[in-house]
Amino acid sequence: MGTFFKNSIEEELKESDIRSYGYIYRIGKESRVKHWLVGILIVLVAFMFVPWTQNIRANGLISTLRQEDRPQELNTIIAGKIAKWRVKEGDLVKAGDTLIQISEIKDDYLDPQLLMRTKEQISSKEMSIESYKSKVGTAEQQISALTQGRELKISQIENKIGQQKMKLRSDSMDLVAAKNDYKIANQQYQRQKEMYDNGLVSLTQLEQRNVSFQNAMAKMTSAEIKYSNSRQELGVLQLELNGAMQDYNEKISKASGDKFQSLSQIASGEAEVAKLRNQYMNYDIRSRLYYITAPQDGQVVKAKKAGIGEIVKEGELLVEIVPTRMNYAVEIFVRPVDLPLISVGQKVRFMFDGFPAIVFSGWPAASYGTFGGKIAVIENAVGKEGKFRVLVAEDKSDKPWPKELRIGGGAQSMALLKNVPIWYELWRNINGFPPDFYTAETAKSEKKSSK
Repeated sequence: MGTFFKNSIEEELKESDIRSYGYIYRIGKESRVKHWLVGILIVLVAFMFVPWTQNIRANGLISTLRQEDRPQELNTIIAGKIAKWRVKEGDLVKAGDTLIQISEIKDDYLDPQLLMRTKEQISSKEMSIESYKSKVGTAEQQISALTQGRELKISQIENKIGQQKMKLRSDSMDLVAAKNDYKIANQQYQRQKEMYDNGLVSLTQLEQRNVSFQNAMAKMTSAEIKYSNSRQELGVLQLELNGAMQDYNEKISKASGDKFQSLSQIASGEAEVAKLRNQYMNYDIRSRLYYITAPQDGQVVKAKKAGIGEIVKEGELLVEIVPTRMNYAVEIFVRPVDLPLISVGQKVRFMFDGFPAIVFSGWPAASYGTFGGKIAVIENAVGKEGKFRVLVAEDKSDKPWPKELRIGGGAQSMALLKNVPIWYELWRNINGFPPDFYTAETAKSEKKSSK
């Protein structure tokens, strides 16, 4: 009996092991593994042809598109001593607000009435110039009077010379007539003497001819003396004319010298006035430099000087201002191998530090928390690290950038390129090839429109 139960139990155990073995190893059942493998393979092959957006990744920093929107350092142009602080770090200021007041330390500018005294010097020098101008006017009148007197004197003497020439001509004719009379009287006397020697005429007649001859000779001598006196008088008038001209020229030259000396004094005075005015403007501008004002709206940060009475040097940094209104941009640095793949107007996606984002690298449309931008500037010079600097501005057609952005914050960028299949992108990365050369559609359209 016991043996029977034992044998039956052993048989049941053997049948149970056989069923378990068949269940575990699926004996007699059809396998579906190959169907799954085929399905997975088909899905992978189909996945390889899914579009993938090539992109260039680069880290960047938040900056501004325009240099005047960046943090600005305020320096003192003149050396001085801090007299009063009108603001403190963190204060918001408007353009033109006074930030710091400084006082003078140079002895050349310590006089509080410096501007007024310089203006008085200018007024005195201008009055001196006016006096010299009056002197020039007087000299011109004197020159004009002397010139008229010279012309009058010359006309008077020339008139006398003309009269003397006429008299000389008349005396010359009288001399010629006297010489003719002398010649005739001499001939008559000689003939009368011959006739007297021959006894044809009496002595009385000879003496009468001699008297006529002597009278003719006296008249000729008188005419010669009169003609010589007329010539000497003409020479005297010529000398008088030259002397008058020399005298008047000397007086005119002296008056002209006084005039030009006054003009020289006027020119020197005007130069000194210009110098004083320049000095006055320098003093005036320097007096305005005692107040350091805000060049634009912004926030005061990084005050480099503390306390009252501290000495500052020329050009020394006093405080820094961060503008409140600015056009943010992101500066990224691109490798030279990637530079031909980007162009102005190309779209870029950003992930800003501190803002959560879910990013699918090849499917930018499926990403969340990224922001759009457009490349605005590409620098042609390589930087110190061997990369090119690129400025990316906000894409106005995309959602706006966060207002909480601050200059200097970090950003990760993806420059979107060409759409390619996944298998091609994997093959490219495995072989270490760069992305395909691609020109943004925006850049193309801008080039066409410019043409």
